[in-house]
Amino acid sequence: MVRHRRVRGISRSLEWRSDIGSNHAYVLGMERSSVTRTTRSAASRIFEEIGLSPQHGNLFHETAERLLHAAELVGLRHHQQIILAQPKSEVMVQFPVQMDDGRHRLFKGYRVQHSNALGPFLGGVRFAPQLALDTIKGHAVLATLRASLVRAPFGGSFGGVKVHPPELSQGELMRVTRRYCSAISHQLGPAYDIVAPDAGTDAQVMAWLFDTLAQTTPEPSRQDQSRTVMGKPAELGGLGSRGKSLALGVLTVLDELLGDSMLEIETSRVAVIGFGHAGSAVARALASRGARVTAVLTSGTALYEPSGIDVAALAQHRAQTGGIDGFEGATSVMERDFWEAPAEIVVVCAGDGALDAARAAQCRARLVVEVGGANITADAEEVLVRQGIDVVPDILVGAGAEVASMLEWQEIRREPSFRKEEIETHVRRQMTLAARRVRVARMKYECDLRTAATCVGLERIGRVYDLRGVFP
Repeated sequence: MVRHRRVRGISRSLEWRSDIGSNHAYVLGMERSSVTRTTRSAASRIFEEIGLSPQHGNLFHETAERLLHAAELVGLRHHQQIILAQPKSEVMVQFPVQMDDGRHRLFKGYRVQHSNALGPFLGGVRFAPQLALDTIKGHAVLATLRASLVRAPFGGSFGGVKVHPPELSQGELMRVTRRYCSAISHQLGPAYDIVAPDAGTDAQVMAWLFDTLAQTTPEPSRQDQSRTVMGKPAELGGLGSRGKSLALGVLTVLDELLGDSMLEIETSRVAVIGFGHAGSAVARALASRGARVTAVLTSGTALYEPSGIDVAALAQHRAQTGGIDGFEGATSVMERDFWEAPAEIVVVCAGDGALDAARAAQCRARLVVEVGGANITADAEEVLVRQGIDVVPDILVGAGAEVASMLEWQEIRREPSFRKEEIETHVRRQMTLAARRVRVARMKYECDLRTAATCVGLERIGRVYDLRGVFP
């Protein structure tokens, strides 16, 4: 049975399937397969075959389930599905670091490489206290899809260290970075696996990673290690703030997806969850286009100002104080007041699972935009969809950073005629094309935006696998 629901915002009418988990099949006229099975049956068959017991709330398991559902829609072959259901390699290291007081402390680090069918692995490095292997694996899968969506010549990987950076001195952070890099250096290289900043890391951490690789790599390959580390400072060949490329990608995708609706950036009220590097960059970009950022929510504080918050002043306040508490340009409110504040768009830029089912139930926006990886739980997305709220996934809007990495990897910085405006033009072009592909896939597969974006990424990967085959 197909149940019709009117969806506000991006789409005007969609068919939502109410029998997920049943044994029904649908004929949708797809290019590579004419049979569509349900999410549960498609994923369960592959999970059973590879010996995976899915756990509720596990990022990798939920990401793999979504991937397998999309793979069934686009008609990926069986061997392609089992390859993509697990990472190609997983590395876990433990290493000691001398602290400022002379003690040695043991740290745990990870690097997971999901797929390199499209090119060298590319993925972030995260420093966070709650890091776990399955979290890393989930983000590696997302990195594969993100790069494929924007036609970047990369596969997906992810890694990091289980550590809380604010607890470390600058010297301790540098030593942790260098020891981690040394421990996984055999996995890195410009033609194999390329690292980029993520939560808890920045251009300075990338500079330490680059220097460590350069110091430990024999000539003549030493100079080439500049292409192994993205997000470097401009003095080392970086392209400047990745936050600007990320924010530009968000604006470009919204312009494309909102073009046929009654919702416009210039007249929208925006609520932002999370106000770190990504959140502040996106908030500034939206405000520069005329949107009113009326509410901001972080882990400890919620702010509200109906006439619009000066996000540049708020970013400066955060840089000086370490948080948004005490900002005089808005009223401090309770979290329930944040959700009750009128807003057409909610942008989620906080950590993994920041928007859970309980928060989603309070959401009254027309559109939720995920920026930063896996900020919306699977349960929360189900709640949002039932409420008629569209969700724009990070694998689409967050891919501007992948485009920037592609340009830095190609060493565009060394081209004297290449200007900043050309970088922005390239990001806009790639993101516009990606958004258009997702719009087409949404109509073709009659699905939500996340599934459509996943389908677009998998279509390209499937074609490449068809051409390359499986060795031997």
